[in-house]
Amino acid sequence: MVVLGALAGFLAGLLGIGGGIVLVPGLLFIFSVLGLTSESLIHVCVGTSLALIVPNGLMSSRAHWQKGAVDFSLVKPIGVGVLVGVVIGTLIADRLRGVQLQQVFSVVIICLAAVMVVNPARFHPFKALPPAPWSSVVGSFIGAISSLIGIGGATLSVPFMSLCGVDMRRAIGSAAALGVVIAIPGALGFVLIGGDEAGRPPFSLGYVNMLAWITILPSSLLAVRAGVWAAHKLPVNVMRRVFAGFLVLVALKMGLGL
Repeated sequence: MVVLGALAGFLAGLLGIGGGIVLVPGLLFIFSVLGLTSESLIHVCVGTSLALIVPNGLMSSRAHWQKGAVDFSLVKPIGVGVLVGVVIGTLIADRLRGVQLQQVFSVVIICLAAVMVVNPARFHPFKALPPAPWSSVVGSFIGAISSLIGIGGATLSVPFMSLCGVDMRRAIGSAAALGVVIAIPGALGFVLIGGDEAGRPPFSLGYVNMLAWITILPSSLLAVRAGVWAAHKLPVNVMRRVFAGFLVLVALKMGLGL
């Protein structure tokens, strides 16, 4: 779990993704190795991921803000819709069986990997974000998908902002802040909907496993700053493509059992 936390923290700083893309399959693998099997296990992985994104996102967004890469004029209009979307996504997750949620996760991750490969940052069909109501509509979609599968939302919000002509580093920094807006209500929602569910791992608060949270958090936080440093020094686009290939393999393993 320490290695998983470090990887999630590094990716949170590097790509602004909050680490959820790695945390959910990583936690599912660890719980399975420990012999834990239940219909709600994937829900616990998603809820725990969202809870871990809160401190990761706070540290990542603060570090990007110190480098002048967080634009609150972007965060505010998208963030309003994100809050609505998080409620919708959490309610949908509550109605899905474990296998269904795992399949949804796999499909979305493959789509996100495709977005990473295409890299919308190369195209700028729009010169600015659409007016506030439409930005909020997009935000609600981002919030719903992100809370449903336990990710920070940057893999959706960064391409959207890039299409609207936002500089990549500013988009990544602003996406880190949006990840916090997604994760706080999302984690609270998973605590509430999982309150009386049977078969959860020990030390779970709703669908958030506190033992995993405490174990993963320190290494995750320590790795965030390294990721932020790398985002401003390394060829991020190349690393995104490599990571996208890894995501496809993870998604196939989770969705098809390969």
